[in-house]
Amino acid sequence: MKLNYYQIDAFTDKLFGGNPAKVVQLNEWLDDGLLQDIAKENSVDATAFFIISGDAIELRWFTPDLELDLCGHATLATAHVLTTILEYKKDKIVFNTKSGQLYVNVENERYVMDLPQRNPLKTKLPSFIKESLDKQPKEVLKSRDYILVYETEQDVRNIKIDKSIFDRENIDPGGVAITAKGNNSDFVSRFFIPQATILEDPVTGSLHASLVPYWSKVLNKKEMTAIQLSSRKGKLLCTNLEDRVLITGKAKTYSEGIIKL
Repeated sequence: MKLNYYQIDAFTDKLFGGNPAKVVQLNEWLDDGLLQDIAKENSVDATAFFIISGDAIELRWFTPDLELDLCGHATLATAHVLTTILEYKKDKIVFNTKSGQLYVNVENERYVMDLPQRNPLKTKLPSFIKESLDKQPKEVLKSRDYILVYETEQDVRNIKIDKSIFDRENIDPGGVAITAKGNNSDFVSRFFIPQATILEDPVTGSLHASLVPYWSKVLNKKEMTAIQLSSRKGKLLCTNLEDRVLITGKAKTYSEGIIKL
């Protein structure tokens, strides 16, 4: 069996930026264990598997460790593959996923993702996360992910995590976001996952389903710019709606190939 795959840098307009995702086209669903093995072999944060099914696209996402319930950058990467490589002609792409229907509009080489809003609520920080941090947040919230709010962008840039403590427990699903107001954007963030093969995710679209409603309320703004401060960096344009969020970004194709099974 041969499968076509594509590696896409998402949430960036230049190669080697943003978040790399592998995108694999299927004709039918393979065994979950095989999908997980492919994702592990790919050694990127997320692999998207898709099937074109009538007017919609069946879509699933796997990290090297597990299947995700929502992944923004791999969704954007799949939309990029469909429109720029496979010549999919619809301006509005409908994805059927574990998080329900997701929509991506293609607008002037930008991809506008329509994701379900995930409002975070105040909570307490588990001891293993608290003890792993070299500086404590001013506020702690949680939706799927823990969201740790800090005073300044520099706090986010400089945060140090003791991995030996951080990996003591896992968060299934989810991870830990560090966020603050931005110097040259409305807000910034970083994202870490305990016990994951890749500790820091370069750009996390799904996280912004929670960050956008939070910062929209704090800043009293509907439209915002966000930067994820990983080494690869990513820029996201965000809009907060009543129960959805719009997250806009660009993408670049890095490579195309064949998986032989």
